[in-house]
Amino acid sequence: MGVHFGFESPLSHAPLQPATGRRAATGLRHAVFQQRGFHVTAYLTVQLTRNADGTAMVTLDRPAVLNSLDAQMIADLRAVIADVGRDDDTRVLILTGAGRGFCAGADLSADGDREPGMSIGDGIYRAMDSGFNPLVRELAALAKPVVAAVNGVAAGGGVGLALAADIVVAARSAEFIQVFGPQLGLVPDMGCTYFLARLLGRARARGLALLGERLTAEHAAHWGLIWKCVDDHLLIEEAQRIARRLAAGPRQCFGYIKRALDAAERNTLAEQLDLERDYQRVLGDTEDFQEGVTAFLTKRTPQFKGR
Repeated sequence: MGVHFGFESPLSHAPLQPATGRRAATGLRHAVFQQRGFHVTAYLTVQLTRNADGTAMVTLDRPAVLNSLDAQMIADLRAVIADVGRDDDTRVLILTGAGRGFCAGADLSADGDREPGMSIGDGIYRAMDSGFNPLVRELAALAKPVVAAVNGVAAGGGVGLALAADIVVAARSAEFIQVFGPQLGLVPDMGCTYFLARLLGRARARGLALLGERLTAEHAAHWGLIWKCVDDHLLIEEAQRIARRLAAGPRQCFGYIKRALDAAERNTLAEQLDLERDYQRVLGDTEDFQEGVTAFLTKRTPQFKGR
């Protein structure tokens, strides 16, 4: 929630440091660098690296404040999502953070767009409606797989940001913390009430939200909140391994798989069976399906083309 509260995040007391040499205009890219095998676009608060293997990595780049979310970072992330969505050469997106944290949630010390006379609550509503909520929706709706590599603390909205990804891998030192209620007097947002309730069940979701206890990456994996926990030095390697595997797969079907699983949350069994039937009708006519069948019958590795 990018509104000004007049105090700092409970997870970081470091003052916000200006990004040296970066332009202050909202949404403008700073620079583009290209070398053999990869292509880097530096936004004001994030960095997007595209690789020749069809994977891309977006790194939250405000380490001094544990990559907490302000209006600029939200705008940059939304621009990256739109950019990746349009780029046919990018088939999988990895999301991670710079420094010792993944994302500490909203930057509570940042100035928001609250107008004179507007209450703090109205300012929060406006920031969520115009920035935070669209970010989560757009990340979750991206037709391409998203892999979150949680490299350190994920707190508050940072938990929701990570869980909006399709596959979440966390470093063993990472922790997931619901700071909203116990420390701020707010309800969990950025989808946390949605994700926690569905992934963990009533008892664990309520315990985390009401008590705000730190959930280690190992427990998060054991509870089913995330895909897996790995040693810290293996985190990016594992995320890239997963991303490369997905990039080499029948990528056209991945968007359909994501939509089908999302629909299952609200559909009856009969409705879900009909949806599966409809999606198979579309995907059954693709070249990738024919390639998959041929490779299976001839006992070779399929070579998918995304068509």
